[in-house]
Amino acid sequence: MAVARTRCVALVGVSGHVVEVEADVGHGIAGVNLIGMLDTALSEARDRVRSAIINSRYAWPDARVTISLFPASLPKRGSLFDLAIAIALLGAAGLVPRKRISSPFFLGELGLDGSIKPVRGVLPAAVAAAEAGAQSVVVPFQNAAEAGLVPGLTVVPVINLAELVEWLRSGDEANMPTLTEPTEPVSWNKPDAQAPPALDLADVAGQAMARSALEVCAAGGHNLWMMGQPGTGKTMLAERLPTLLPPLDRDQALEVTAIHSVAGILPPGRPLLTHPPFMAPHHTATIAAIVGGGSGVIRPGAVSRAHRGVLFLDEAPEFPARVLDSLRQPLESGKVTVARAAGTVSFPARFMLVLAANPCPCAQPSTPESPCQCTPTQRRRYLARLSGPLIDRIDVKVRLNRSTRRELLADRQFIEPSTVVAERVSQARERTVKRLAGTPWRCNAEIPTAMLHGDYRLPSTAMSPLYRCLDTGELSARGLDRVIRVSWTLADLLGKDRPEVSETNAALGLWLGTE
Repeated sequence: MAVARTRCVALVGVSGHVVEVEADVGHGIAGVNLIGMLDTALSEARDRVRSAIINSRYAWPDARVTISLFPASLPKRGSLFDLAIAIALLGAAGLVPRKRISSPFFLGELGLDGSIKPVRGVLPAAVAAAEAGAQSVVVPFQNAAEAGLVPGLTVVPVINLAELVEWLRSGDEANMPTLTEPTEPVSWNKPDAQAPPALDLADVAGQAMARSALEVCAAGGHNLWMMGQPGTGKTMLAERLPTLLPPLDRDQALEVTAIHSVAGILPPGRPLLTHPPFMAPHHTATIAAIVGGGSGVIRPGAVSRAHRGVLFLDEAPEFPARVLDSLRQPLESGKVTVARAAGTVSFPARFMLVLAANPCPCAQPSTPESPCQCTPTQRRRYLARLSGPLIDRIDVKVRLNRSTRRELLADRQFIEPSTVVAERVSQARERTVKRLAGTPWRCNAEIPTAMLHGDYRLPSTAMSPLYRCLDTGELSARGLDRVIRVSWTLADLLGKDRPEVSETNAALGLWLGTE
């Protein structure tokens, strides 16, 4: 008996860190000691591993067993390490060849009967293994397609511990199925067969201005605020915004999939998410649910799960003020940082924010025959829950009014389906990407202030209406930047090289909510 070593991955946020698992079976009082800054779930691994080995018909060493997870200073959480611990222990006991277990990475949770169960975060763990130079990774069978998304990595899917041990003993590569590609080739433009029924912008009638604002937001990645009485279509519009966005490219898809994998919400049978996500948390959600957190393992919140997609807050004034104000930092930086006593974790959070609000707290339809009974003070107090700094970060503001029957019928002549609008959005984004070539930005909403007033500075004739609003105080410095970004988006939609005064006027109207 001697020391055996294998490797696993510790997840911190959506980043993987290589962990070396060492097992020593030696003389002394029989027992198992696990060391290496472990949480409760990992400390309980000794019992799961023992039962799994015994129920797989292998002898448990009647000796002193020490298992170390290196580096000891790195926090390790969860049941992801079960399989690596069991294999290292079997290698130290001489039941599997030590040379065959030193190179691969082993990821998986063990059942008491020796079965290998799926775990969260396999994709970022496999990425970390590949970056560490691994040639192969052993994962639960249910996670094989997810791990197979990492190029150049041989994936070994296993169902139970006995199957894996026999393969390690035999040394016969042909006895174990391997997976080097996803179970099904990923088609970036084919609709997902397991996705919910497709929504279409053509379902929304009577809100031509709101549909146009939605197109502008989709083309430039801008934030949107909609205010209107119940039943005017705010939720329908927000839910159809993702149908206007282009599919994720491969790097973005892997990034989004990794976040959803760590969060444990990756849909079964869909190893890769190719469409922008849509998150709509309830107004009772806490700050931890929105921005991320947790007492033990820090999980990504709704802002990170909406990364590269849409975060929709319906009935926005009903959210606690602290929750709404917590969105200000990720809206500016594109990431969220969660600080806990155990450490600090950063999650990507570049999303489009869509807020919807009723004009008053009663949320009752108001008609000339039956007007709303809310006083002006109640209305101001209700909308004041959305702080000025948050509203200042909204690029496009739209007021929705109830449509008459005649307006609904007339508007149906001008309604366009999502596919038609999405094509214009795609063309506008292609112009944006061509203009921003050589930079890390891919849409107008991401352009930093320095570049807006530098390489992408507008001529003074186009800026004149914005200067007047700055002088009167209608426009803040932050608002100026956001209006300029929207004007670039309007120019891209029209196929212009640079915005003119007509685009800046239109963008200013969208920012002020007067369009």
